[in-house]
Amino acid sequence: MMGERETREEADAEARASRYRRIQYVLWLTLALNLAVAFAKYAVGSAIGSVSMRADGISSMFDGVSNLVGIAGLALAARPADDDHPYGHAKFETYASVAIGVMLVAAAYNVARDALEAFTGGSAAATPDLASFLVMAGTLAVNLGVSRYEGRVGREVGSEILTADAKHTSSDALVSISVMVSLVLVRLGLPLADPVCSLLVAVAILRSAWEVFRQANETLSDKARIQPEEVEEAALSVEGVRSVHHVRSRGTESEVYVDLHVLLDPEMSLRDSHERGRQVSDAIRRRFPQVADVVVHVEPDTAEERAEA
Repeated sequence: MMGERETREEADAEARASRYRRIQYVLWLTLALNLAVAFAKYAVGSAIGSVSMRADGISSMFDGVSNLVGIAGLALAARPADDDHPYGHAKFETYASVAIGVMLVAAAYNVARDALEAFTGGSAAATPDLASFLVMAGTLAVNLGVSRYEGRVGREVGSEILTADAKHTSSDALVSISVMVSLVLVRLGLPLADPVCSLLVAVAILRSAWEVFRQANETLSDKARIQPEEVEEAALSVEGVRSVHHVRSRGTESEVYVDLHVLLDPEMSLRDSHERGRQVSDAIRRRFPQVADVVVHVEPDTAEERAEA
């Protein structure tokens, strides 16, 4: 039995390491693309005097910074459990996503400030040309590809960092579309369309920040990750388990901790009761691969225990 447990723990450790390596690869790749996109949009936006295009470039630059924060947070989250952190370091990934949210708020402030300065006449009107449209179209294609890729991998591995960054990148795609619209309107003789679209950029960034904070709150506030009824169903599939109650779950999307109480025959031996508890734990982990640990409280099936259920 000890050999099986050690083998399972080694397999779990390797699965976690593989997950972190995959997330890290995606973050580094996304960082390179975000920096290239940010440079292109900001440089062309500065050349033609477009506030909204520069704002979009700043947004993409913060995407790159958020990637670095994600990489750092991931390095901490990948550390194994120790005496000070017996449940592991997975929540550092959540803390990193919160830091990304804070940076998004800062980016929204900078974008809105530039837009207000344009409204008051603090900057010259934009003079868009063919190159600016080509740059925006190219960067839009990159944003859409990155968002789809990050979102898919984030869902597959249950990564808060990747899903949060995918939402941000998706909003960047919408922002790029609004910038292209503003450039068209400026060409048609509506110069105020540029700062107006820039304010829309700021709103979109704030919305992304809200989504990041909302998702992080679910982890940090220990929101239930698995419906109790589903855990009960898995536990009741084990022969000898008569009833299940006090089911709780918490943790990150990819690393969930579960505890529950099961009622067994009062005449069952301690050895057999322990074995049933192990089988319940195995059944739950087979059904929910994201579960990292299960604590099973074994109780005798008596009237007193059922009254407390």
